[in-house]
Amino acid sequence: MNKLIKKQRFPEGFLWGGAVAANQCEGAYLEGGKGLTPVDILPDAKHGRQDALKHPTKAMNTEYDFYPSHESIDFYHRYKEDIALFAEMGFKVFRFSICWARIFPKGDETLPNEQGLEFYDRVIEECLKHNIEPLVTINHFDTPLYLMTKYGGWKNRNLIDFYLAYCEVLFKRYQKKVKYWLTFNEINMILHLPLLGGAIDTSLSNEPNQDIYQGSHHQLVASAMATKRAREINPKMQIGCMLAGASTYPLTCNPEDVFAAQEANRKNYFFIDVQSRGAYPSYLNRYFEENNIHLQMESEDKNILKENTVDFISFSYYSSRLTSADPEAGEQTSGNVFKSLKNPYLERSDWGWQIDPLGLRITMNDLYDRYQKPLFVVENGLGAFDQIEEQGIIDDGRIHYLQAHINAMGEAIADGVECLGYTAWGCIDLVSASTGEMSKRYGFIYVDKDDEGKGTLNRKKKKSFDWYKKVIASNGDDLSN
Repeated sequence: MNKLIKKQRFPEGFLWGGAVAANQCEGAYLEGGKGLTPVDILPDAKHGRQDALKHPTKAMNTEYDFYPSHESIDFYHRYKEDIALFAEMGFKVFRFSICWARIFPKGDETLPNEQGLEFYDRVIEECLKHNIEPLVTINHFDTPLYLMTKYGGWKNRNLIDFYLAYCEVLFKRYQKKVKYWLTFNEINMILHLPLLGGAIDTSLSNEPNQDIYQGSHHQLVASAMATKRAREINPKMQIGCMLAGASTYPLTCNPEDVFAAQEANRKNYFFIDVQSRGAYPSYLNRYFEENNIHLQMESEDKNILKENTVDFISFSYYSSRLTSADPEAGEQTSGNVFKSLKNPYLERSDWGWQIDPLGLRITMNDLYDRYQKPLFVVENGLGAFDQIEEQGIIDDGRIHYLQAHINAMGEAIADGVECLGYTAWGCIDLVSASTGEMSKRYGFIYVDKDDEGKGTLNRKKKKSFDWYKKVIASNGDDLSN
């Protein structure tokens, strides 16, 4: 591992920090006038979370023993303590999401919920008090549940107007306090987890692909219109898109495998093609034609997309992917919802996610070559089992993972890639989005809570806490353990 660690000067003013999501950390799921979101109806992994993700309407009518999001790690009541710990590490930026259902509990109201806004007033003020730049995700897997049950989620064009009303409130209220905004978290995830990504129940659909891509179009238009409105309110605000990133490799040098990998990457990138270049790519138009997908567009949609592209491109990166044109080739492995073949050259995490630091450099170069816009690495981290020992929580595996990935990011910057910052995912332990587990821990800060919801919720620093503090203080020069 030490061979990968080099001194690498990151740009002056590079934004080091961490990231969380409201639905995975806040808890207080009905406090302060908050409405329900899709995550609030999901049980833990033991009680059928995967089935509930696929059949949300069925899940709504089922009583489960345990809902992990209902208390989560109680950031709602402990945010001051947590932000103080982030400040102690030296965070320059903190990425968090605002829960749409705290601001508009149903999603289609005329007036916002003031109690919800006051909570985020306090969170943002606490960040600014510690000289931490807020990086706000506007919609991170928490479209109000009512918008799914009444309107069918993002496949319904009405959601554009509801989303813009929500954005208008946020942009006006925080225009002088929040510079960096992300319109949708991992916008491409609607293809893979339509409930979380688009509040769409595909189990009720006769044409799930049509509904998913129609929902994607509505989100892309909403993102462009929000970008336009933000610039009208305060031209200094920076608006970014966000991709569940990672390059897909071909299993072999067989040209069919190479093309299969290219197709996989294109399916991933098309969202950013639209948000960064301002138009649907020709390869996607062919896909629509061959798969009988007919997007309903308004006459002004193309101009809206063309004229309101994003300022920067943010993305998550956990592991690379591997594919083949042969459906029988290789062995499948786990990996953040996306299917992938096992790569024999890579180690895997406790959850089977393939560990590929060089893949981050490859992905950053691919994105920058393709778009020539600043990048922002807003999610990267290792989900692993942590053990409390006499001397504390010695999470050397996490440190090694982050060392290698930060080094790879530095190498990409040396390659000429412009990068604004890095926010390690789950900087404090939180509930897993895909499984509902607490045991899949990412944080520099341990939270005393188990998979069954038991524990004191007390916070405890891990070894990686002091390590990351040193990384930030040295602006990435000192990655040593």
